[in-house]
Amino acid sequence: MSSDSKPKSDGIGGLPAPLSNLEIKYTKIFINNEWHNSVSGKKFPVFNPATGEKICEIEEGDKEDVDKAVKAAREAFAFGSTWRRMDASERGKLLNKLADLIERDILILSTMESIDAGKPFAASYLADIPGAVKSLRYCAGWADKNHGRTIPMDGDYFTFTRHEPVGVCGQIIPWNFPLVMFSWKIAPALCCGNTIVIKPAEQTPLTALYMGSLIKEAGFPPGVVNIVPGYGPTAGAAISNHMDINKVAFTGSTEVGKLIKEAAGKSNLKRVTLELGGKSPVIVFADADLDTAVEIAHHGLFYHQGQCCIAGSRIFVEEPIYDEFVRKSVERAKKRVLGDPLTPGIQQGPQIDKEQYDRILNLIESGKKEGAKLECGGGPWGDKGFFIQPTVFSDVKDNMRIAKEEIFGPVQQIMKFKTKEEVIKRANNTTYGLAAGVFTKDIDKAITVSAALEAGTVWINCYSAMSPQCPFGGFKMSGNGRELGEYGLQEYTEVKTVTMKISQKNS
Repeated sequence: MSSDSKPKSDGIGGLPAPLSNLEIKYTKIFINNEWHNSVSGKKFPVFNPATGEKICEIEEGDKEDVDKAVKAAREAFAFGSTWRRMDASERGKLLNKLADLIERDILILSTMESIDAGKPFAASYLADIPGAVKSLRYCAGWADKNHGRTIPMDGDYFTFTRHEPVGVCGQIIPWNFPLVMFSWKIAPALCCGNTIVIKPAEQTPLTALYMGSLIKEAGFPPGVVNIVPGYGPTAGAAISNHMDINKVAFTGSTEVGKLIKEAAGKSNLKRVTLELGGKSPVIVFADADLDTAVEIAHHGLFYHQGQCCIAGSRIFVEEPIYDEFVRKSVERAKKRVLGDPLTPGIQQGPQIDKEQYDRILNLIESGKKEGAKLECGGGPWGDKGFFIQPTVFSDVKDNMRIAKEEIFGPVQQIMKFKTKEEVIKRANNTTYGLAAGVFTKDIDKAITVSAALEAGTVWINCYSAMSPQCPFGGFKMSGNGRELGEYGLQEYTEVKTVTMKISQKNS
C-alpha cells in the first residue's frame, strides 16, 4: 500500500475509519475475465443485515451461466493452454500478486464485508482480510513444491509419480466468512494448477465479485477463475450435477452437503470435499484457569454473532466450578456492545438475514420451554436489522434442542459434568465432529481427552486458533476431506504413476 493511499485513522486503537462512500462497482457474472449479464436476465437483491435496506442488485446465475463458466474453465484447462504451460513458480507469483492487491484495497474490502455480512469492521479489517491474504501467500509458496516421488519398483523399471491438477473445480462458499472462504477455496486449487467455477452465497456476493476484478488485474489467464453468483437450488445444484466438473468443494450446512454428495454420485462421481456444520464441545475441568476459560469460551461462541461452524456451543464445566463459571460467563456476555458494524467499538453485529434470525429466536424459545435456565438475553435487540441479544443458558440437558442442533447464533449453552469418562462420552454423543476445546492444567488429562474426542480439530487451553499451515475439517457428519495446510493440497491433485521399462536397473 503506497503512502498516499493508506487509510486515515479514526483515532481508536489505530484502526482506520470505514469508507463512508463505498461504491459497489461489480454486480455481474465474471466469466473469462469479463463481466456478463445473466442468460435469464434475472437479478437478485442484496441486503444490509444491520438495517434491512437493499444495497444493490446482482446478476442471478443459473444453469446456463454455470455452463458458460464451465466451458471457459475447461478451455483454460485444455492441454497446451497458457495456464497448463505456465511454470509452477509463476502460479505462485500470481497468487502473491493477488494477495498484494487485496492488501492495497483492504479498506474497500473490509467496509464491503462489514456492510454485506454484518461483521464488526474491526473483525473484517484485522482478521478476515489479513486471513485471506495469508491463505493466498501460504499456497503461493507451495506452487512449485507439490512434487511426486521416484519409487524403487521390483524389476527393470523406472517408476515415478506426478501430482497433476484435478481439472475444473466447482466451489460453493458460505455467507459467514465470504472473503476468507473464497481464499480458502481458490488458493490451493490454483496453486495446484486447476481452474475454477465458484459460487458465492447469495446473501454475501459483493467481495467475491470484487475479487474478480483483482484476479484479472493480477494477470490470471481468462477462464482460470469464474465467479457465478446465484442461489443454491439453481446455480449451486448446476455445479454439483455438472458432468464436466471434476471436483466440488463446499462449505455450509450438513443438509446441503448431503445433496451435493448425492448429486456428485448421480452425475459423474466427481470428487467431493465438504466442510459442514458443528456442535462443538468445550470441556472445562476444575483445575483450569477459570478466568481464561471463561474469556476464551465466550469468544469461541459469540464471535461473529455465533455464526461460525466451529462455535463452541456445548460448554461442559466440571461440577466444583460450575456455578462460578456460569456467573462469570453471564457477566461477560452482558458486556458485549451491539450496534452498527461500521461504528467503532461495536463487538456484535446482526445475524445475516431474517430466516436465520427467526430460527435462532425459535431455538431460544425451545430452550426456555424445555427447562433450561435463561441467565441473560433471550430476545431481539434494537428497532431495525436482525440483532439478537447475547444469550446464556445454564442447567442445559443433553437431550434439549439447544444442546443438539446447530444454532448459528449468539446462544451459549453451559452444562455440568462430574467425571472425565462421563464428559468424553457426552461430548462425543453427536452426529457432528468438527472441533472441540479442552481446558486443564493437567497435561496427561489434556492429551488423554484430546485423543478421545471425535473431532477434526481439538484446541487445548485455547479456541479458534487457526492458521493456513494447519489442516481443518471434520469427522462424522461435519464433512469429508481437509482444507488448509499440506493436507489441503492433496484434495486438488491426482496422483499419476508412470512406469517405464528399462534395460537394466541399478540401485
